[in-house]
Amino acid sequence: MTTDSKTIPATLIAGDGIGPEIVESVIEILDTVGAPFEWDRQLAGMAGVDAVNDPLPKQTIESIRRTGLALKGPLTTPVGGGFKSINVTLRQEFGLFANLRPTKTIVPGGRFDKIDLVLFRENLEGYYAAMEHYIPVGEDPKGIALSSGFNSRAECRRIVKFAFEYAVKNNRKTVTIVHKANILKLLTGLFLEEGRKVAEEYKGRVAFNERIVDACAMQLVINPWQFDVIVTTNLFGDILSDLTAGLVGGLGMAPGANIGEKAAVFEAVHGSAPDIAGKGIANPLALLLAAVMMLQHIGRQDLADRIDLAIKKVITDGGLRTKDLGGDATTKDLTAALKQQLV
Repeated sequence: MTTDSKTIPATLIAGDGIGPEIVESVIEILDTVGAPFEWDRQLAGMAGVDAVNDPLPKQTIESIRRTGLALKGPLTTPVGGGFKSINVTLRQEFGLFANLRPTKTIVPGGRFDKIDLVLFRENLEGYYAAMEHYIPVGEDPKGIALSSGFNSRAECRRIVKFAFEYAVKNNRKTVTIVHKANILKLLTGLFLEEGRKVAEEYKGRVAFNERIVDACAMQLVINPWQFDVIVTTNLFGDILSDLTAGLVGGLGMAPGANIGEKAAVFEAVHGSAPDIAGKGIANPLALLLAAVMMLQHIGRQDLADRIDLAIKKVITDGGLRTKDLGGDATTKDLTAALKQQLV
């Protein structure tokens, strides 16, 4: 148990599909190490639609506003009906400007081994600002689909500085700025321009280089070990973060954090996997790793280290695997084994 008896309010969203199963697994493990969270359980996704016809109920938003901290299982945004993406809404509502996606090898022996890199994605601007409309052509009211994006100097600077600060605090050696300024000369040129300015402020402490996004994608699958910290814009970050997850086994191994000035939301970035919901075979690891990030965020590195060590002993060294990782362990099997290492 932790020696710090102070509890920290946090919002807990179980999510859809396999969400409730992996959330309960993670809560059991967090309870085992004495994590200080006092959970306020709320609904979102299809559970929110079923309860109040809203995928992101006002009560859930108010809970996050009150706690400033949330752990979120995978959610399903309803198709049609005018429902906006839940994740985009959360980012905009709480100004969650930084998406943090660490990628680290946990299951050894794959095509890529000993991977350890972190990707930062600007979370509010770019093409995901969702400024879209149709232009009629003749009798076709949707003859042309038009989408535009924007990047502000302030947000470009903020996300790059956030990445450099992370590098300093975590003994990372190099930050790579990824852009497409050779083609999108203004939209991503501004990002590169501000990135270079920030890099100068850290000269002598953190090395800096830059890559065009398509070259970066190629190099990530040829020699991913050259990368340490990557920082990029919204659309490119969305794509590259899934690519990096593929280096270590897929989205089942991919935690994420969305961080703002007043709130932080931690999540498993994979989907709700309705095809295996209720079968007891879901891999809780991505959400558990997100919870580890949450512990680090509140300054409980001691508890985060204990869970990381248990994962290493059970999965990396011990070879226990869920079905998606080539094994036959159930969700309960993996949860029990991790708890056993932690007691």
